[in-house]
Amino acid sequence: MAVLGWLTPRRRSATARSVLAGEASAEAARKSTQEAPAPAPSGEPDFPVHGDERAAAFFDLDNTVMQGAALFHFGRGLYKRKFFETRDLARFAWQQAWFRLAGSEDPEHMQEARDSALSIVQGHRVSELRIIGEEIYDEYMAERIWPGTRALAQAHLDAGQRVWLVTAAPVEIAQVIARRLGLTGALGTVAESLDGVYTGRLVGEPLHGPAKAEAVRALAAAEDLDLTRCAAYSDSHNDIPMLSLVGHPYAINPDSKLRKHARHLEWRLRDYRTGRKAAKVGIPAAAGVGAVAGGTAAAIALHRRRR
Repeated sequence: MAVLGWLTPRRRSATARSVLAGEASAEAARKSTQEAPAPAPSGEPDFPVHGDERAAAFFDLDNTVMQGAALFHFGRGLYKRKFFETRDLARFAWQQAWFRLAGSEDPEHMQEARDSALSIVQGHRVSELRIIGEEIYDEYMAERIWPGTRALAQAHLDAGQRVWLVTAAPVEIAQVIARRLGLTGALGTVAESLDGVYTGRLVGEPLHGPAKAEAVRALAAAEDLDLTRCAAYSDSHNDIPMLSLVGHPYAINPDSKLRKHARHLEWRLRDYRTGRKAAKVGIPAAAGVGAVAGGTAAAIALHRRRR
């Protein structure tokens, strides 16, 4: 039985489920990139450190790399392909609107979205969803990538370091996005499949909060990474466990709780929603051009939220 997943076994403790989800996600990520060539270094910025093979960067996806939530954009694409009905699309739209306006994840909304997605894809082939994921990326996601965050990721790649997405989105979708952005790979929620067909169950639990930290820890151990030399980027206080693992944590488009926590610990901050720099400590110069582009592009769309 292959792994790929979303529903939580009731008899496991929360910690055990986080560990299982993290290990499953790390294994899936490593398998997807074992044959991929390492990106060639092309520069020597002060940070990231050029040629440090034991350093890597871990990027949250929703509202960090991409505007909005990948799962909701995926839902729009499935609706277009008649995977579900109009009333389900309305629910996806409401959840996405909440995410955009509140700037944070609502656990109830996210769980409902995952349950809906599980029921929608149950019985479909994994290969089918991967092909559809490529199409949905072009239709709904490509134009929503934050240029500033993309520049940060590229700085790590240019330094010869590996860069991973870490997200609660399905690992298949995360891998599509990572490949399109030229990243090393992705850690995502692993849904169970049997003979290449989704069962409608999860392996462990969604890759969220502590499970993300477990996935990063498992991948670092398998890849012989030194977490004190690694960087992590996120917008959400839910990712503080992951950010706290690394020696270079960054708060990107942070929610209020993460902003407060980051300022207290003097973590680097950057808000691409307005183009305003909010850092006590600087960030890589390579992000400068992308920061201006990302902030300008998003300022009009999110003007109401700032008034």
